[in-house]
Amino acid sequence: MENQSFSVLSASKAQNGGVIQDSSFQGSESFFRSVLGNMEAIYLNKNPTAKAILELVRSADGDQICYDHFAFRTFGVNGHGIDSMSKFFLDFGYERREELRFPAKKLKAFWFSPPKVSTSSRGSGVNGPLPRIFISELLVDQLSPEAQEIIKKYTNISHCGKEYAALASALGILTWEKPSYSEFQQLARESEYAAWTLVNGYALNHVTISTHRLASNLRSIGNLNQFIEENGFNLNSEGGILKVSPDGLLLQSSTVADSTSFEFSDGITEAVPCSYIEFAERLVLPQYKDLPTEKVEEFHRRDGFEVGNADKIFESTSKDQLTRRAA
Repeated sequence: MENQSFSVLSASKAQNGGVIQDSSFQGSESFFRSVLGNMEAIYLNKNPTAKAILELVRSADGDQICYDHFAFRTFGVNGHGIDSMSKFFLDFGYERREELRFPAKKLKAFWFSPPKVSTSSRGSGVNGPLPRIFISELLVDQLSPEAQEIIKKYTNISHCGKEYAALASALGILTWEKPSYSEFQQLARESEYAAWTLVNGYALNHVTISTHRLASNLRSIGNLNQFIEENGFNLNSEGGILKVSPDGLLLQSSTVADSTSFEFSDGITEAVPCSYIEFAERLVLPQYKDLPTEKVEEFHRRDGFEVGNADKIFESTSKDQLTRRAA
């Protein structure tokens, strides 16, 4: 499948003369938000850059930070792929949207749109508007036999752990045993995505600040990027700091991932890549360009994701970017 541009018009997109309606939330909203909050807490505890930037933006802009999306990585084998993580979100009313393919990285992904909620969406973070969900999976059967053997070894150990992906993410633990350092190195040589997933599992790969929902001049992603760099943080430079969709309506950037010490099963302790934080500005769709700013809602803006942008954002955990950060 060729790289494609996916631009979804959300609730504004007419279909059969009508309008696509978001699904309604299913179940207890407070429980769901608590799970998201635990995922976020684990993520912030392990990733000081993300925590520092969120605090920095809050101090400059106010407490109203909204998340554009949460992202997760998975192994597409033995039932441990996208479906293992998406089930939790689908159960609470999320809807699966477009598939994205990344042939060079041997990945595919789906994104999921949030349901309507009955409570106010004026809160901040996980208590604000529900985020989109982006889940990718490694196409394990396209890897070398040696790499497949390592991944299957650990997903087999996990066994029914795949049924508890969201729980593992909320607790910050692997559903399989710790690998050896040599196994990690072997995977890293072939697929940095595979090596990352082996040691991070279902951990939150990144959260994304919705820049256009900020109150100050930081609502422009260009201003936010400058602000972040001026405060000493490195941004992912793959393909340029700012990633722009072909239609010019989806603008994204991200930091370089943090690293953390990981003790492997053979007693070796080495630094491994953790997670990062992303920023996204969704511009108003052409058909709504004349709407007064105060009338613009999220569904008036560019929705969906973009293969070209996402392909470069994936590099936030790559050795090249981490090496640049350390320089």
